[in-house]
Amino acid sequence: MPAWSAIAPRLRRALNDTSASQIAEFAVALPLLLVMVVGIFDFGNAFNIKQKVTNTAREAARFGATQPTNDMSGVPPASILAIRDLVVQDLQNTKLNDCGLGSAAANAAGAATPWKWTFSVTCGTAGNLVLSVDRGNVFVTNTTISGTPVKMIGTSVVLQYPYQWEFSRVIGLLVPGASYPGTSQISVNSFMANQT
Repeated sequence: MPAWSAIAPRLRRALNDTSASQIAEFAVALPLLLVMVVGIFDFGNAFNIKQKVTNTAREAARFGATQPTNDMSGVPPASILAIRDLVVQDLQNTKLNDCGLGSAAANAAGAATPWKWTFSVTCGTAGNLVLSVDRGNVFVTNTTISGTPVKMIGTSVVLQYPYQWEFSRVIGLLVPGASYPGTSQISVNSFMANQT
């Protein structure tokens, strides 16, 4: 059996050897780095989609405000279908999935709000794409005439777009068993005063 004096220097050299420490540090830091990179790209993509959906809703409200209101007794009104078709075309132009919105049936909100219509389609596991159009939305302004606030009638477009997060796939690398909501609804609202 070797003497302690012969083993001690070898043991000391083995304990002072740091050649594999960088590999161990990288193995610990890699999941955190991966989660951060995917999170940055995922949140950036969600923000980009929100901007596209906002622009689509704004264009739809602007277009709806220029449409005549004399067709509102139709079921469904042609102007409502024209707004839906514009939304579909704009989503396709911006490379977003329209989830078949162009073939969705118009659902009236009810007798109390005859100028409000909704379209809803399923986007697979991501959720529902919902378009709500109200051609008779009343907006009360801060402007007054003889002490009475001025009311404007306009077109309101609410667009709810489902977003499937990629972040949920990698969060388990950092915290095993952790979960992150798989989908979120990006919801935007746009209003434009009716011109006709």
